[in-house]
Formats: sequence, C-alpha cells, structure tokens
Amino acid sequence: MTDGYRIVDYKTWKRAVHCEVFRNHMVPQYCVSLELDITNFLEKIKKQGYSFTFAMTYAVARCANEIEEFRYRFVNGQVALYDRIDTSFTYLDRATELFKVVEVKLMDTMEEYVKAAGEAVKNQKEYFTGPPGNNVFQFSAMPWVSYTHISHTESGKKDNATPLFDWGKYFERDGKIFLPFSIQVHHSFVDGLHIGKLAETLQDYLNRYGKNHSY
Repeated sequence: MTDGYRIVDYKTWKRAVHCEVFRNHMVPQYCVSLELDITNFLEKIKKQGYSFTFAMTYAVARCANEIEEFRYRFVNGQVALYDRIDTSFTYLDRATELFKVVEVKLMDTMEEYVKAAGEAVKNQKEYFTGPPGNNVFQFSAMPWVSYTHISHTESGKKDNATPLFDWGKYFERDGKIFLPFSIQVHHSFVDGLHIGKLAETLQDYLNRYGKNHSY
C-alpha cells in the first residue's frame, strides 16, 4: 500500500482479461446519460442554503466511492485500487465567463464538504493549478441545458481512467424535479452493471437525504 492505493496482482485479479481487452481499444472511455429524480434532495439543500454544485458533487463522490470499480486507476502502467477518491470540479467565474478547476478532499459529511468547497473556490485565484491527480473524480456541470446526451473532449491517453460526472439543467415533469446526469468511465474497470449500481445507489441517497439520516 502506498499513497492511498495498492497495486493489483494481475495474476489473481478476476478482471485482468477484461481490463486488457478494453485497454487496447482506440477509445476505451465511454459515456452514459440518464435522469435522476432530485425532488427531495433539491428541497432539502435549498432549506440548508447549500450550493447545488457543491452538494451534488459531494453526493456523487460519496456514492461512487462505495463502488470499488470506480476507484481503480492506472499508475505507471500498473492497475491500482485507491482507498478513497476526492473531487475536482469546474466553477464558473461569472465576471469573466471562464471556469476554474478546483480540487477539494471528500469530507465525512456534506456540511463539512460544502464549507470546504466554498472556501476553496473563494481562495483559488488561478484557473488551473495543474493536471488533476489519479485520486479524484472530475465534475463539470452544464446547468444551462437540459440535455439528453453529452460527449467530452478526449486527451488521447488510453490510460486516463478518471471518471467524469456531469449534469445539466434540472426541470419539472409530472410534479417532480429531474436532473440530466452523465457518467464517463474507462471500460477496463467499469461496465454497464457498475454504472447501474451507481445510479441506484445515488438515486437512493437523493431520495433519503435529510430523512432521519446523518449525511
């Protein structure tokens, strides 16, 4: 174990063959878009006065950390499993209409995370502080459009396995509030099954948030 991760033993790892198959694809990353019901979640965080960006980032990162497949990365050509993944999100400077990329460690509670994220946004003056590390989930919200599909720029690096999460403009339908949401992952580590697990875990979290639970 080193730097918060352990190198996986390829000889005994159950996913070794699948990893190699997808790792050699021209574009091994893929993206899935879906909708989340945020009716309860939105109501609760508005009452708490939380930034939707910060609150949603925390919710997704917390849930994604519960699923092992989202914590795998390539490190110096080897497969590594991280103990915990932190966050890196884009934040718009309304005056310049340019965004900056801000990194914030994942906290135990949303209250702690929202406070830390607010301070980080205020204190960081640079747009970019360097390339994000392996130990983050990347977030890049696009709250101006209620999209049904989204694609992303690609660096061309096949071993870039950092999941990227996005959401669009939420909207009302049949008395409920829905959020367009997308998940981009590396197929060497994450299959559709695991995206399904995350969608289910996250939706359950959003439904239960603030209902006799400490989050």
